[in-house]
Amino acid sequence: MNTIFIAGHAKLPTGMAARSVYETLTITAEIDKQYGVIVDASCTLATEHGREFITRLLKGHSLRNGIDVPLEHLKSDYLGKASHALIAALKDLYKQYESIHQ
Repeated sequence: MNTIFIAGHAKLPTGMAARSVYETLTITAEIDKQYGVIVDASCTLATEHGREFITRLLKGHSLRNGIDVPLEHLKSDYLGKASHALIAALKDLYKQYESIHQ
């Protein structure tokens, strides 16, 4: 395979629909080994629409370029209760990616 699978986790805030199913929010990404490009991504948000939004936001981004761009998009474009958890999960995912590539 030419891809790796990485997950980032963060605690969900209270009062979220997804919290009734999961204690943590997870962002997963399938990443091209050679170029660091996110081939596909998903997360454990409760709604399909929210999960698809995160997929579109992350798909095609190269982690070789860091995560500043997707973090800025999350901060400005995702206005749901899970925004802080999504940011933390993305940072955790990137930390996992960095640990593999050092």
